Amino acid sequence: MKTLDLLEAAVFLRMHPETLRRQAVAGVIPSAKPGKHWLFIDEDLANWIRERYADRARAAEPDEVSACSTADRTVIFGGFGSPHQTAKKYDAVLARRTKKRPKNTKQS
Repeated sequence: MKTLDLLEAAVFLRMHPETLRRQAVAGVIPSAKPGKHWLFIDEDLANWIRERYADRARAAEPDEVSACSTADRTVIFGGFGSPHQTAKKYDAVLARRTKKRPKNTKQS
C-alpha cells in the first residue's frame, strides 16, 4: 500500500490537481485529509477507476426496448447545420463595432 499526495494522485489519475481536489472534497474520490494535505491510497484509486469501468459497461447494455419510437432519435432544436455557419454567425455578432471617422472639412 502506497500513499500519494494530491499531485501524485493527479498524475496517477491523469487529471488536473484542482479537479481532483474538488472531487475529494465532494467525496467522489476516496481520500483523506488528516492534516493540511490530501492523501490518497493507490489501491483505492485503482479500485475507483475499476468501478468506473463497470458503470460504463452497465450503461452500454440496453435494459429494455422502449415503446416510444422517438426515444432513439436525437432531436436538435435551433442552430445551424454546419459549424462554418455557426462560426460566421458568431463572428458577425461578436464583431467589433467601429464608428466612421468624420471627414476633415478644413482646407490647409
